[in-house]
Amino acid sequence: LGESPLKMLVNPAAGTRMVVAEALLNLCAASISAIEDIAYRANWMAAAKLPGEGPVMYDAAVSLRDLSIRLKIKPDGGKDSLTMAELIEKVFVKAPVTLILSAYVTVFDVKKVVTPDIKRPGESVLILIDPARGKNRLGGSAFAQSLGGQIGDVCPDIDDPELFINTVVAILKLHQKGLILAYHDRTGDGGLIITLAEMAMARNCGLAVSLGEVEGCDAYARLFSEEAGVVIEVDSSKEQEVLSILRSQGAPYEMIGSTRTEPVMSISYGEDEVFDMRTGVMRRMWERTSFEIEKLQMPDPQCAQEEYALYENMETPQCVLTFEPKPTLPEILIAGAAKPKVAILRTHGTNSDREMMAAFHAAGFVTQDVNMYDLKTGSVSLDAFSGIAPSGGFADADIFGSAKGWAASVLFDERLKEMFEQFRITPNTFSFWECNGCQFGILLNWILGDVFEENCQPRMAHNLSGRFEHRWPMLEIRSSPSIMLDGMEGSRLVIPSAHGEGRFYFPKQEVLNYVLENDLAPLRYVDPAGNPTEQYPYNPNGSPHGIAALCSPDGRHLAMMPHPTRAFRMHQCRSWMPEDWKADLEASPWLQMFQNARKFV
Repeated sequence: LGESPLKMLVNPAAGTRMVVAEALLNLCAASISAIEDIAYRANWMAAAKLPGEGPVMYDAAVSLRDLSIRLKIKPDGGKDSLTMAELIEKVFVKAPVTLILSAYVTVFDVKKVVTPDIKRPGESVLILIDPARGKNRLGGSAFAQSLGGQIGDVCPDIDDPELFINTVVAILKLHQKGLILAYHDRTGDGGLIITLAEMAMARNCGLAVSLGEVEGCDAYARLFSEEAGVVIEVDSSKEQEVLSILRSQGAPYEMIGSTRTEPVMSISYGEDEVFDMRTGVMRRMWERTSFEIEKLQMPDPQCAQEEYALYENMETPQCVLTFEPKPTLPEILIAGAAKPKVAILRTHGTNSDREMMAAFHAAGFVTQDVNMYDLKTGSVSLDAFSGIAPSGGFADADIFGSAKGWAASVLFDERLKEMFEQFRITPNTFSFWECNGCQFGILLNWILGDVFEENCQPRMAHNLSGRFEHRWPMLEIRSSPSIMLDGMEGSRLVIPSAHGEGRFYFPKQEVLNYVLENDLAPLRYVDPAGNPTEQYPYNPNGSPHGIAALCSPDGRHLAMMPHPTRAFRMHQCRSWMPEDWKADLEASPWLQMFQNARKFV
């Protein structure tokens, strides 16, 4: 994506070109096919019918057309909202002419995507690739806006499209050779200093940056200008190879510093040190505005305060893998009629059924899409399946609470209730309840139904933060009877989690004690040290003892709030994996859950 409304206020044509530059440089974080393969959709916003706004829109559109021709990229659609003005108390409030560019292109290898976080602190250098050739214009920058709402008079521009093409080609060659460790454009809000800060904070490491003086340019301009360009991290041993490629492609560059393990970012400009701050302190300052907003938005601001208190001394979680993930064998995938069948249950509002089907399919199952209406009308019966997997989403729009309507459709239909109960107690069957499905299964008393009465059953409650939480927490897999987690004990893995009612609630202490004593809580949210935690945000919902899942005493049924179906393929979870895992693993660790289910049946 590319957008730059402030620059378009200063100079519509130049601002439009910077929108294109931002979109293309963002794409270059992946190993794309070629710049001429890029297509885009242009979304325009303006109050075009007001005096003077039409010509501004025209200048911007002509600029986009001309640059697209020079770069050989192509539009394939978009939309416009050209009446964005409102009369409020006899004053016209109008939107500035704004372009949002959504660019896309073929990526042949999804594994070759570089993230901004520093990969090898203390062993790498930083290079600024600078198609602006040392220009540092501040017009339309976040820095200018911070100085009393100024916008400036000269904004960044793509002065030489051919040089910009050379820059993109050079980046792609570096990608092809695997020479880029970390990548971040400086074209967005904040400029170079924000680019560097984000790269350091993402890894919790430090940087030693030294910028050469530029005639007529002070430190503020060098640090806060939002000219086109990218910062890349390169292994120190590969520095000369990288520089040789940049020179051969005619891409301007500057060696600007090195990474370091000590979490301190220092910047010098010429002979003067202009910035020196611990990464944790910088992160705390960075998050201050969000913290103040979240205190106002959360019903209980304690969660916001807990998270904010962690920023200064935040530790990097350490992943642990105790087994060797392997892809499903080809003979299993092509077994045909011999494959076990699993019913992917959904209802009105379910939205994660396709990823659930994909995960079980990747493990060698035949998956069937089963709507609750199919069960209700009798056109499908659970007797035909070895497993059932109710999917995540927002069943019945959560009108009466998460999965309340879904559960009621079973509990108040005697035939369906009996069908589900017979499936539950059949020894050679299994079930997997994820997110909204977990809430559904808990309301059916599916997990502990043989142990406790109705009024003692665990339930799902709202997150302590009082809001929907979408995070990637770390889970520890503990020893348990669960057939789906067999052989995975001791591993600590990151997983996507997205829910508003994910806190396990136990109405009686004896129920919680039973769960813990019998190892029926196989997945726990853990802190960076690997300890089960109730601390926000490591535990996104506040479940006691960090409980993220429950399994039945016989291990056949598992209900969990996080989403392994969104991390069963390697490219879904590469961003959090240690570097050696990315190089060595043949399959995602979370695929093992679904392979275990197949082994069981």
